[in-house]
Amino acid sequence: MKMDVTVKDECINGVKEEHDDTVVKVESSDINEKHDETVELGELSEESDDSSVESSEEFLDDLDQVLDQFSDYDPTNDVSDDDWYPEVTPRKKKRSGLSSVSPSPAKSCRSASPASVQSSKGKGRKSSVRRSLPFSISENKWKSMDEPDIEPTQPIFRPRETPGPQLVSNASCSPLQYFELFFSKSVMKTIVSHTNTYGAMRFEGKNKPWEDISVKDLKKYIALVIYMGVLKCFKLTDYWRKSDIYSLPFPAQIMSSRKFFRICSALHLSDPKVDAENDKKKGMPEYDRLCRIKPLYQDIRDACRATFHPFQNISIDERMVASKARHGLKKYMKNKPTKWGYKLFVLADSLCGYTWDFFIYEGKVNSEESKGISYDSVMILADERLLGTGYKLFVDNFYTSPKLFRDLLAKRIFACGTVRANRIGHSKKHAPRGNIRWFREDDLLFVEWKDKRDVLMCSTFHKAFNGDTIKRNVKGADGVWAIQDFPVPAAVLDYNKHMGGVDLSDALIGYYTVLHKTKRWYRSFFYHFVDIAVVNAFILHQQMAKMKNQKPLTQKAFREALVRELAGRGPEYASEREKPIPSTNSHLPKYIKGHSTYGRRKCKMCPNKTPVLCETCGVHLCFMPKRDCYRRWHQSGLCSESEQSKT
Repeated sequence: MKMDVTVKDECINGVKEEHDDTVVKVESSDINEKHDETVELGELSEESDDSSVESSEEFLDDLDQVLDQFSDYDPTNDVSDDDWYPEVTPRKKKRSGLSSVSPSPAKSCRSASPASVQSSKGKGRKSSVRRSLPFSISENKWKSMDEPDIEPTQPIFRPRETPGPQLVSNASCSPLQYFELFFSKSVMKTIVSHTNTYGAMRFEGKNKPWEDISVKDLKKYIALVIYMGVLKCFKLTDYWRKSDIYSLPFPAQIMSSRKFFRICSALHLSDPKVDAENDKKKGMPEYDRLCRIKPLYQDIRDACRATFHPFQNISIDERMVASKARHGLKKYMKNKPTKWGYKLFVLADSLCGYTWDFFIYEGKVNSEESKGISYDSVMILADERLLGTGYKLFVDNFYTSPKLFRDLLAKRIFACGTVRANRIGHSKKHAPRGNIRWFREDDLLFVEWKDKRDVLMCSTFHKAFNGDTIKRNVKGADGVWAIQDFPVPAAVLDYNKHMGGVDLSDALIGYYTVLHKTKRWYRSFFYHFVDIAVVNAFILHQQMAKMKNQKPLTQKAFREALVRELAGRGPEYASEREKPIPSTNSHLPKYIKGHSTYGRRKCKMCPNKTPVLCETCGVHLCFMPKRDCYRRWHQSGLCSESEQSKT
C-alpha cells in the first residue's frame, strides 16, 4: 500500500508539473492573441498562431481525463495573479464521476469599448489582458489642478491647400455639377461598360437577352436610387404600383420597373475578366478581396481628397455599412448602432462632417511591419504629405496610445483622445465631482476628471487646467436640483466639440440613405459610395453658399433637385435669391388714389414719398427716371419674400 501511495503521489506531482507548464503556455498564447479592434498602449505584442492554441486546448482536454482521478488537486491555485498575464477562470464540467476543473481564458470585460472583442476563428475564446503604459505610474506622480502646468507648444497650422472647397469661389454650380465631381463622366462610362459586359454574360441564353444601357440610363437609375432614399416604401415594387394608396407617378415616368430591376441585377463595377483572373488566386497572397469595387473605390477616395481640404480640427472613427451577407469582410461590433456590416475607417472634418478619406477594413494583417489596426489606420489616414502640418486630430479610446501620439507629433500632427481606465494608473477612490488630477510624461499629458463618470484623457497640445468651468444640474442635500459650475480640463471641452466629425457625416448619410438589400456584397458598397458622393456634394454646396453670403438649400431640397437633374427633368433647384426675376406683367405699377400727387406714401426702398404701388407685392415704390426703386425692388428678389410672407 505504501508503494501505491508513493506512485500515486509521483503521478500527481508529474501531472501538476505538466499542468503548470500548460497554464503558462495557454497564458502566453492568450497574451499574444489580439483582436483587430484591440488597442495596445506601449509595445504591441505579436499575434500567436492558431495552431499553437489548438494544440494547447487538445492537451488540456487530455489532461482533464487524468485529473478526474485526483479530486484533491485544484490547478487554479498555481495560476499567478501577476497583472501582466490574463486571468484564468475555472470552468466546471459535468461528468458522471469525480468533478474536475480545467482552466479556460476569462471573458473580456471591455464592455465600454467601441468595438467587441472577437475570438480566434471558430473557437469563441476571449482574452482579458490588462494593458499598462510603458512607464511606471505611482500615486505620487499625479498632481492636483492647483499645481501649475507648463503649456505645451501650440501647433502652427500649415495646410497643404487652403482649407475649404477646392473650387472657384465665384463659381455657381448646380447639385448635378457638385455630384459629378465624385461620379464623373469617365467613372460612369466605366460602370456602364462593365455592367453591359456582365449583363450580356448573365442573361445569355435567356428568353430576353440583355440590352445595353447608356450613361443616360445609369443617371436615371441613380436618380431613382436617391429618390427612394427621400421617399421610403416597404418594397421596391411599391414605387410602380398603380393602387390608390401609393399612386407614385414619378418612378414610372423616369424608368419602367422591368428595366430598373434588370439594371439592379446586372450592375457591376469591375471588369468581369479581371474578376475571373482574381478568383483563380483565392487562397494565395496575391488574391484581392476588394477587386470587384476597386475602380470606383479608388476614384471616390481620390475625388473626396481633391475637391475639399479639411480645416484644422479633424477626427478619425469607424463607420459601419449595414449588411448581413455571408462574406468575409462582414464584421460584428456590439456597441455600434449598426452591429453587422462592413467596417470603414474614416477621416472627417470636425466642422462640417465632410468625408475626406476612408478605407475598408479587410481583416488582420499578418505582417511584421503591422503595429495593430488602431495604429495603422490612423497612420494611413493622417498623411502629412497630403494634409500638411499643425492639424489637431481627435480619436476615441480605441486608438489612443503613447506610441501613436508620439509618432504623430513627430509628423507635426497633434492629437487628443480618451484613454481606457485599465490602461492608466486609474484610482477608484472617491473624489468630489469636478476633481482634476494630471501628470506629464515627456510631451504627453494624462488628465483624470471626475464627472458623473470618470473621464481619462491624453493630449499632446493641451494644458492640464486653464480655469474653464462647465455647468451641471446637481441634486443638493435638501433634494432640490440646482445648476452648479465645476472645473473642467480644456482637453475635455475640445474633445466634445471636435470629436463628432464622423458622427455628423454618418447622421447626414442616415437621414436619406440610399442603401437597400442586395444579393451582391459589392453593390452595398456602390450604394454607400453614392451616399458619400451626395453628402459631400451637399457640404460643398453649403460651404460655397456660405462664401457668397447666400442661404443654402436643405439636404432634402438638394437631393430633390439632384434627382430632377439626373432624371433629365430640368434644374428647378435655385434658391429664392437665385431664381429669375419675375415678369413685370404680374407686378404692374398702380397709382394709390388714381392721381399722380394725391395720396402719396413713403417708399419701401428710400425715404422719399411716392404715389405708385406694386399691385402684386402691395408695397409703395418710387417709379421715376432718377429714382427707380420699383426696378431695384424686383431685381433684389425681395418681392418673392413679400409674397411668401403673405401666404
